[in-house]
Amino acid sequence: MMFSRKASANLLRRFRFSAQSITTTSRQRNYPILLSNTGKCRFSNQLGSGGYYSDSFRWIFLFGPAAVILGVNVSPALAEEVSTPAPTGIDVEISGLRKIEDGSVVSNIHTSKWRVFTDSGRDLFLQGKLEEAEKLFLSALQEAKEGFGDRDPHVASAYNNLAELYRVEKAFNKAEPMYLEAINILEESFGQDDVRVAAALHNLGQFYLMQRKLEQARGVYERALKIKRRVLGEAHSDYADTMYHLGTVLYLQGKYKDSEALVRDSIRILEDGGQGESMICTKRMRQLAEIYIKSDRLEEAENVLRKILHIMELAKGWTSLETVIAAERLALTLQSLGNLKEAQELLERCLEARRALLPEDHIQIAANLLHIARVKMLDSNKLHKSNVYQARAELDMAKDLLRKSIRVAQKNLVPFTKEKGNKQSHGASLTTVRSRQSALVILLQSLNALSLLEMTKSELEESKDPYNSEAESALRECLSAYKEFVTEKSLSDAPGVKAEYLLCLKHLVDLISDNKTSSADQSGKAGLKELKDEIKRVEVELSTKGRRRS
Repeated sequence: MMFSRKASANLLRRFRFSAQSITTTSRQRNYPILLSNTGKCRFSNQLGSGGYYSDSFRWIFLFGPAAVILGVNVSPALAEEVSTPAPTGIDVEISGLRKIEDGSVVSNIHTSKWRVFTDSGRDLFLQGKLEEAEKLFLSALQEAKEGFGDRDPHVASAYNNLAELYRVEKAFNKAEPMYLEAINILEESFGQDDVRVAAALHNLGQFYLMQRKLEQARGVYERALKIKRRVLGEAHSDYADTMYHLGTVLYLQGKYKDSEALVRDSIRILEDGGQGESMICTKRMRQLAEIYIKSDRLEEAENVLRKILHIMELAKGWTSLETVIAAERLALTLQSLGNLKEAQELLERCLEARRALLPEDHIQIAANLLHIARVKMLDSNKLHKSNVYQARAELDMAKDLLRKSIRVAQKNLVPFTKEKGNKQSHGASLTTVRSRQSALVILLQSLNALSLLEMTKSELEESKDPYNSEAESALRECLSAYKEFVTEKSLSDAPGVKAEYLLCLKHLVDLISDNKTSSADQSGKAGLKELKDEIKRVEVELSTKGRRRS
């Protein structure tokens, strides 16, 4: 049974961290940079988030309560990938009116309107009314120009607000000129080495990073970092913030050694400043652990993840999903290291906590069940020579877990199918869309794992029949599920969905090629050729998409 042996040999590598990010994210608050009336900087002691969660909204206020740079983090699918970091705000604190050099005061109808339009635009943006918010921010820009002058820092703020709104709308051709104009005005007003210029450069870095324009992002982050080092010093948390984001860019470029150095130093700065157990620092630790994993330094990743879990247990306890997610990350790392006993114990505790916190049919429950099933399959693989009976028992338990995972995933997909044609379904929330994306990925992975389990079970039972109909059935169900839902763009574009489909295709081809009596063989070589052609087509699509992202 070549398929079974080949799959078993790759089992540990295959299971490493797949679907590890099927998690609920928390909302992260960003804090503003404040500038005193004398023009000297004073920073919020909590500034420098240094990390990010997907689909979380951030607001950075400028000029006291009147203006705001919009910082909405829209993660481009990674992921489980890496998401886009939040911008750093630029601020000139104004207590009512701004004094100018000759002792007079800038105060007129335009400055008053600027404040009203900016505040109203912010409120509309928070309500998701982007078109109306845009109109108000455009009006605020015009009033800033008329009230303060075309090259005033208030105008730079208005440009930055619009740029951030356009970034969120992915109107990148509109956003970039406004970022650049904001930077030009700030450079004219304060000089090229001013910290406010560095903050605007940081925002521009986020803009480029969101589009995966990594070289451009790297350039502006490097310039921002130099300014902050010169003005703020190497012990400042905001310097560490830009350092961390530059490390993120280098990580995406595959420069893991350089990325590690920057991320590790950004963590050290927070620890030296007494923030070593803050949520900001733990997020950076997670990034450091990911770098270690990518570099195949799993023992170092384990140490970092144990530290994160310890912090989360003390800070939030097991009644928090953040603690559960931290434990799950550690468990998956332990699984990759072959420490299956502790991995299973942690995953079972995660499942218990999730069932207490979430509905029984929540997609995270399905992911957790899948993780435990994989550990049991790996455990069975270790036992098959020494204790065949126990190996079979582990597979039986794994099969039960996979069936449950499949049922939950299907339940998260089927109700939506019934709503097709209903206009209300088109307004599904971002959370719903992402839950369904996760559900499809988990469904494909569970069916693929079920097929492998059936082949492994046949091998343990030393079946004389090389054909395993249940293994093939699971893979064909995997293909059917993909084809049923791939017509929905929100699912077909989801990271990981197409890759899981490709894996199912390849496993099915291996299974059919290895078993001459399979159902596909009975229908002739045409079926096998069709599958191989489909593999080539999907590989081309994934390759093209990968080049676009890079």
